[in-house]
Amino acid sequence: MSKVIDGISRKKSLQDKVTAPNLSQIGQNNTVEQPGLNVVEGFTKHIHNAIKIGRHRWINLPMTISTTGAVKSVAYSPDGRYIVSGSEDNTVRIWDVQTGHQFGEPFVGHTSWVWSVAYSPDGRHMVSGSHDKTIRIWDIQTGQQVGESLEGHRNEVNSVAFSPDGRHVVSGSNDNTVRIWDMQTWQQFGEPLEGHTLWVQGVAFSPDNRHVVSGSGDGTIRIWDMQTSQQVGKPLEGHTKWVWSVAFSPDGRHVVSGSHDCTIRIWNMQTCQQVGKPLEGHTNRVLSVAFSPDSRHVVSGSNDCTIIIWDMQTCQQVGKPLKGHTNWVQSVASSPDGRHVVSGSSDRTIRIWDMQTCQQVGIPLKGYTGGVLSMASSPDGRHVVSGSSDYTIRIWDMKTCLQVRNPLTGHRNWVLSVAFSPDGRHVVSGSVDKTIRIWAMQTCQQVGKPLKGHTHPVQSVTFSPDGRHLVSGSDDWTI
Repeated sequence: MSKVIDGISRKKSLQDKVTAPNLSQIGQNNTVEQPGLNVVEGFTKHIHNAIKIGRHRWINLPMTISTTGAVKSVAYSPDGRYIVSGSEDNTVRIWDVQTGHQFGEPFVGHTSWVWSVAYSPDGRHMVSGSHDKTIRIWDIQTGQQVGESLEGHRNEVNSVAFSPDGRHVVSGSNDNTVRIWDMQTWQQFGEPLEGHTLWVQGVAFSPDNRHVVSGSGDGTIRIWDMQTSQQVGKPLEGHTKWVWSVAFSPDGRHVVSGSHDCTIRIWNMQTCQQVGKPLEGHTNRVLSVAFSPDSRHVVSGSNDCTIIIWDMQTCQQVGKPLKGHTNWVQSVASSPDGRHVVSGSSDRTIRIWDMQTCQQVGIPLKGYTGGVLSMASSPDGRHVVSGSSDYTIRIWDMKTCLQVRNPLTGHRNWVLSVAFSPDGRHVVSGSVDKTIRIWAMQTCQQVGKPLKGHTHPVQSVTFSPDGRHLVSGSDDWTI
């Protein structure tokens, strides 16, 4: 899909705008929260016309950042004060979030589009990957390139990322390789990581910096050892069809994958071997997989309308499938304390399940006249918020399984995405009506006016880790 969108983008010559509405009159008890850095980076392949960011305070006139080419990638600085962007005009630019103005001069050096950008963990450097097949490191303070370009890829560089300790950069390319670069020597670290037979679309470091995991168009997952630059074991193969969903265990010891072949597979990071047999039980494609916070269980949701809980120790199904939904289970999530699972379905209900008993807790959360399209748990696990095709958002009490007050109304079309602020005081929602709305949990009322700017449905919304910003992604190909 990203390749199709990228192809369309290349035919466009529109001037792109980065809109940063300053949230200042959004209300008096404003602690609007969080777009995670990972969320911004996760959208980098789909940013083609603009970046839209909801600021903590909202003024009537939005600040507009104009660029001279389509924006391909954006990322927040670790302190949240700046945004870095990579563009079709071959430049990397830094923007001040407070003023909306460009900070310093453009970072010039790439000879073609910049596909991916990322900050180092300490915020002192940036890395950029480009269609010109190079990776470049930039010094934030001086605005200059550090050392020579990192060259070695034989095709465009799709993805770049810093290691958690900031000592290395990993890159994935259309030349089907993964490469690691040493930030002290500015040299390639070891040999290219070769094995994929199609382009490498995504790369990431393990939590302990010891491994790199790559996902490719060839349908395999591969694990690479940072010390040896060698593939650890064989490719993680076994699925017979596309992999729809993957997740790392919080302890970094396993990877889980869910597939169109109706199975879930667990992979051991140390041995690169499948743990036990495929987890079979679903009778249709697995749309969503997630780990419990303690890494002891995996939860899966499927087109067969069921949720299944799996024991990581035994690789066996825990109890029977959680049945009750009468249509596809679109989303599953574990509560922060690991005691419950929440599921949202096309059958217009949300259900809460007890992890110990594998039983439904209370009655289904009903009330919708449309399907449940999105849901999220509050940080303290006491509430669930859901968005629906009946245009409403509803808050549910996890103890009583009852709706809290009346539905939150205001949207004029389907609510596609909902999220809690980190402090649990606010909810944000994104809709097909092209708006984002913020709601106060105490009053269940909308805070301020709708955040407008997108020209197509808003597919995803989230809060930043510090609670000061919002990020939204839309069908208009903007963030």
